[in-house]
Amino acid sequence: MDDTDLLFKALADPSRRKLLDSLHASDGQTLSELCEHLDMTRQAVTQHLGLLEAAGLVAITWRGREKLHFLNTVPLHEIYMRWVRKFDKPRLEALHALKRNLEGKRHE
Repeated sequence: MDDTDLLFKALADPSRRKLLDSLHASDGQTLSELCEHLDMTRQAVTQHLGLLEAAGLVAITWRGREKLHFLNTVPLHEIYMRWVRKFDKPRLEALHALKRNLEGKRHE
Protein backbone atom coordinates (compact mmCIF):
# COMPACT_ATOMS: atom_id res chain seq x y z
CA MET A 1 0.00 0.00 0.00
CA ASP A 2 1.50 3.35 -0.99
CA ASP A 3 1.43 6.52 1.11
CA THR A 4 -1.61 7.97 -0.65
CA ASP A 5 -3.63 4.77 -0.18
CA LEU A 6 -2.66 4.71 3.49
CA LEU A 7 -3.69 8.35 3.87
CA PHE A 8 -7.12 7.78 2.34
CA LYS A 9 -7.57 4.62 4.42
CA ALA A 10 -6.79 6.64 7.55
CA LEU A 11 -9.30 9.34 6.58
CA ALA A 12 -12.02 6.83 5.67
CA ASP A 13 -12.85 5.92 9.27
CA PRO A 14 -15.14 8.27 11.26
CA SER A 15 -13.38 7.48 14.55
CA ARG A 16 -10.02 8.48 13.10
CA ARG A 17 -11.54 11.69 11.75
CA LYS A 18 -12.85 12.41 15.28
CA LEU A 19 -9.33 11.92 16.61
CA LEU A 20 -8.02 14.39 14.01
CA ASP A 21 -10.76 16.87 14.93
CA SER A 22 -9.84 16.51 18.59
CA LEU A 23 -6.18 17.18 17.82
CA HIS A 24 -7.15 20.16 15.69
CA ALA A 25 -9.12 21.60 18.60
CA SER A 26 -6.34 20.92 21.12
CA ASP A 27 -3.00 19.79 19.78
CA GLY A 28 -0.52 17.83 21.88
CA GLN A 29 -2.88 15.51 23.72
CA THR A 30 -2.00 12.34 25.57
CA LEU A 31 -3.73 9.03 24.89
CA SER A 32 -5.84 9.49 28.03
CA GLU A 33 -6.98 12.93 26.91
CA LEU A 34 -7.91 11.62 23.47
CA CYS A 35 -9.83 8.69 24.98
CA GLU A 36 -12.02 11.11 26.99
CA HIS A 37 -13.68 12.36 23.78
CA LEU A 38 -14.42 8.97 22.23
CA ASP A 39 -16.66 6.07 23.08
CA MET A 40 -13.91 3.50 22.42
CA THR A 41 -11.56 1.40 24.42
CA ARG A 42 -8.06 2.64 25.03
CA GLN A 43 -6.76 -0.19 22.85
CA ALA A 44 -9.01 0.83 19.93
CA VAL A 45 -7.85 4.46 20.19
CA THR A 46 -4.24 3.25 20.23
CA GLN A 47 -4.82 1.22 17.06
CA HIS A 48 -6.44 4.19 15.31
CA LEU A 49 -3.59 6.45 16.35
CA GLY A 50 -1.11 3.93 14.98
CA LEU A 51 -2.73 4.06 11.57
CA LEU A 52 -2.88 7.89 11.68
CA GLU A 53 0.83 7.94 12.57
CA ALA A 54 1.66 5.54 9.74
CA ALA A 55 -0.25 7.81 7.33
CA GLY A 56 1.73 10.80 8.57
CA LEU A 57 -1.33 12.60 9.94
CA VAL A 58 -0.21 12.38 13.56
CA ALA A 59 3.24 13.14 14.89
CA ILE A 60 4.33 12.20 18.38
CA THR A 61 6.77 13.61 20.87
CA TRP A 62 7.66 12.54 24.35
CA ARG A 63 7.44 14.75 27.44
CA GLY A 64 8.98 12.65 30.16
CA ARG A 65 6.89 9.48 30.22
CA GLU A 66 3.97 11.08 28.39
CA LYS A 67 3.49 10.54 24.69
CA LEU A 68 1.95 13.63 23.11
CA HIS A 69 0.07 13.48 19.80
CA PHE A 70 0.09 16.35 17.32
CA LEU A 71 -1.83 16.90 14.10
CA ASN A 72 0.33 17.01 10.96
CA THR A 73 -1.59 18.77 8.19
CA VAL A 74 1.07 18.36 5.48
CA PRO A 75 -0.50 15.19 3.99
CA LEU A 76 -3.89 16.93 3.89
CA HIS A 77 -2.35 19.88 2.07
CA GLU A 78 -0.81 17.48 -0.44
CA ILE A 79 -4.28 16.02 -1.12
CA TYR A 80 -5.61 19.51 -1.62
CA MET A 81 -2.79 20.48 -3.99
CA ARG A 82 -3.09 17.29 -6.05
CA TRP A 83 -6.86 16.79 -6.28
CA VAL A 84 -8.98 19.56 -4.79
CA ARG A 85 -7.26 22.69 -6.11
CA LYS A 86 -7.57 21.74 -9.77
CA PHE A 87 -11.34 21.36 -9.37
CA ASP A 88 -11.62 24.67 -7.52
CA LYS A 89 -9.90 26.73 -10.22
CA PRO A 90 -12.70 26.65 -12.86
CA ARG A 91 -15.32 27.41 -10.20
CA LEU A 92 -13.33 30.35 -8.85
CA GLU A 93 -12.72 31.67 -12.35
CA ALA A 94 -16.46 31.48 -13.07
CA LEU A 95 -17.26 33.37 -9.87
CA HIS A 96 -14.66 36.01 -10.72
CA ALA A 97 -16.13 36.42 -14.22
CA LEU A 98 -19.64 36.71 -12.75
CA LYS A 99 -18.44 39.35 -10.29
CA ARG A 100 -16.79 41.37 -13.09
CA ASN A 101 -19.93 41.04 -15.20
CA LEU A 102 -22.23 42.17 -12.37
CA GLU A 103 -19.96 45.05 -11.39
CA GLY A 104 -19.78 46.14 -15.03
CA LYS A 105 -23.59 46.22 -15.30
CA ARG A 106 -23.86 48.17 -12.06
CA HIS A 107 -21.56 50.92 -13.40
CA GLU A 108 -23.49 51.29 -16.68
